[in-house]
Amino acid sequence: MAREHADQFEFDDGDSSAFTESPQTGLKESPNPNKVDFLPQYKVLLHNDEVNDVEHVVLSILKVTTLSLADAKEKMWEAHCTGVSLLLVTHRERAELYIDQFRTYGLTVTIEPAD
Repeated sequence: MAREHADQFEFDDGDSSAFTESPQTGLKESPNPNKVDFLPQYKVLLHNDEVNDVEHVVLSILKVTTLSLADAKEKMWEAHCTGVSLLLVTHRERAELYIDQFRTYGLTVTIEPAD
C-alpha cells in the first residue's frame, strides 16, 4: 500500500542524486533530513497606538510570542517611545501569521524584509 502512494512524494527537480530511496518505506528521502532550505527573513514590527494601554500590549506580546516578560516590556516601551519596535525576525509565512494574531488583540504589527 505504501508503495502505491510513494509516487506522489517523488519530485523530479533535475537532481535525483540529492535523494536516496529508503529501504523501509520505499520513499525517496533527502540525505540530510535536518537540512532546511533558506527562507527570506522578515522583521515583525510593533507600532505604537493611542488606543491600547501598556499592560494590554505586554500581555498580548506574551500570548503571541515566546518573548520573556522583560523583553515584552522592553519592546512595548520602545514602540511607545519611538513609534515602532522590532519584535522578532522570521520567515514570511510566520511573520504574516503574527500580523493576524496581533490583529486579534487590536495591535498594529507590520512586516518588512530583513535584508
